Amino acid sequence: SMSFVEFTLGAMDEIVNQASKFRYMFGGQVSVPLVLRASDGVLRSSASQHSSSLEGLFTHLPGLKVVAPSNPADAKGLLRTAIDDPDPVIYLEHKKITAQRGPVPTGDYRVPLGSAAVVRPGVDVTVVAYSAMALNALAAAERLASDGIDVEVIDLRSLVPLDFDTVVQSVARTRRAVVAHEAWRFGGFGAELAAQLHSELFGELEAPVARVGAASAPIPFSPPLEAAVVPGADAVEAAVRTVLG
Repeated sequence: SMSFVEFTLGAMDEIVNQASKFRYMFGGQVSVPLVLRASDGVLRSSASQHSSSLEGLFTHLPGLKVVAPSNPADAKGLLRTAIDDPDPVIYLEHKKITAQRGPVPTGDYRVPLGSAAVVRPGVDVTVVAYSAMALNALAAAERLASDGIDVEVIDLRSLVPLDFDTVVQSVARTRRAVVAHEAWRFGGFGAELAAQLHSELFGELEAPVARVGAASAPIPFSPPLEAAVVPGADAVEAAVRTVLG
C-alpha cells in the first residue's frame, strides 16, 4: 500500500518490466496476484508531489488491471475482487473517497472488474467518469436538471478491463458525450475513451466528445491556483452545455 501514488514511481521497473510481463514471458505458467493500492488525487493543498492522478501511466501498460472506486461500497467490492485476481491490479483510491462515509454491504461483497455502473440515468447527454470525478459528474447533473437537461452519468469503476459496451450503448442513445477525469487532460485516459467513441459512433454523434481534465501544470499548493488547474463540477457542467450547443 502506497501513501501516495507518486511513490509508485520508485518501483516502476518492478511494475512495468516484471509484474506486468511475467505471465506473458513465462507462457502463462506463472501469475502475479499482486494488488498495489495507492492514494491519488487532490485534497486540501497537498501540492505537486502528493496530488497526482497517474492512472494513465498504468492503463497504457499491457498486463496491468486498473481500478478506481468512487464510493465506499465499490471500494470494498473492487478490493475484494482485486485480491482474488491472478494478475497485478493497480487499485487507486482517491483521497476524497478514503474520507467519504457511506453504506457498505456486509459479508463477502464483490464488484466485478470491467463492470461500469449507470449511477444516474438520463436521455440528453452521457457523462463518463470515475473515482472522485464521478461525484463531480453527479453534482453537475443535478445542477443541469434544474435547467431541464437530463444527464446520464456512468461510473467506470475499473479502467482496465474497460466496460466499453455500457459506455457505447449509452452514447449511441444520447448521441452526446463528455469524458471527465481529474488527471491531466493532455494524453489522459479520457483521450483514449473519446477516440474509441469517435471510431465506434462516427456519424451518429451530434457533437464531438468533450473532454474534461486538469490543465498541463503541476498541481499547485495555493488553493486558488489548485482550483484553477484541477477541474470540478463546474467544468463538467460547462462541457455538457458545450456538447448540447
